[in-house]
Amino acid sequence: MRIVVTGSLAYDYIMNFPGYFQEHILPEKAHVISVSFLVKSMQRLRGGVAGNVAYNLALLGEPPLVFSTIGQDFAEYATLLETYGIDTSGLVPIENEFTASCFITTDSADNQIVAFYPGAMASAATALSLHDLNLTSDDLVVLSASEPDSMERIALECQQLGVPYVFDPGKQSPRLTAEFLQIGLAGAQVLVGNDYEFAMMARILGISEAELITRAPMTVITRGEQGSTFYTSATNGQGITIPVVRVPTVEDPTGAGDAYLAGVVFGLVRKFPLEVTGRIAALTATYTLEKRGCQEHFFTIEDFVARYTAEFGENEYVSRLVTSREPLSTLLS
Repeated sequence: MRIVVTGSLAYDYIMNFPGYFQEHILPEKAHVISVSFLVKSMQRLRGGVAGNVAYNLALLGEPPLVFSTIGQDFAEYATLLETYGIDTSGLVPIENEFTASCFITTDSADNQIVAFYPGAMASAATALSLHDLNLTSDDLVVLSASEPDSMERIALECQQLGVPYVFDPGKQSPRLTAEFLQIGLAGAQVLVGNDYEFAMMARILGISEAELITRAPMTVITRGEQGSTFYTSATNGQGITIPVVRVPTVEDPTGAGDAYLAGVVFGLVRKFPLEVTGRIAALTATYTLEKRGCQEHFFTIEDFVARYTAEFGENEYVSRLVTSREPLSTLLS
């Protein structure tokens, strides 16, 4: 089985302004606003849903193939992905373009000014086709947030090729049409979203959330501090509740949903019980919460198993992870 992760790849430029935006904005002049902020620090961090999911899958021991568009500035990012065993043969460079980039400036009150440049991502609908990958029904595609036309094309191609896929429209949910959601759900084996995204999808489709749950063989809804719920036909609408892993301090929630998705995919391809899959997903998300940046955390599978055992108790499926895969350290040596 091959895992193919589709979606965005991006750089996040994180800047901190040591003051307050409100002190530099005149409300009566808001219609002609022109301001400049001298920031005290800047970081360029790796991001994008596809990159985040792939990175966490690699840490868990299932490095996937990433299928996305990239810009002329992606070499460093690609090298890191390859270091972790991730297959980058599905990356399509877009000439004379930059990788999608998000510029985030935060002031001392945690107010933010954000600018997003789609860059190479804008070409995904015309540059990417799953027909180039020779996929079979034994493979699994992760259909995550990207340019909407590209997401629709990938969903249709999965259906044409008979390839199962996990459907996670994520932050694109408010931009998606009922027609697109119907297409995405038509062949999805698993629907994943947080409670807000899920409510948004139900509203766009004009159906109840209870009905939306039944539109895919499996539905997973995350609920922040309230944990998450897995629904299948076997749960009769009640669902399997998965607890969160508590952390003393949340450094940055960005990317936690992507890490959770990676845990779900990992458990599915390993055919673990849903109760175990959900807890693996919850713990994977926790590592992201503890670091600022979506791919700045790291764990070995030995670390992961020990922490899982401490949090949830010993589990035979999880314990076997230590012996079932080559340690990640061998890839990094």
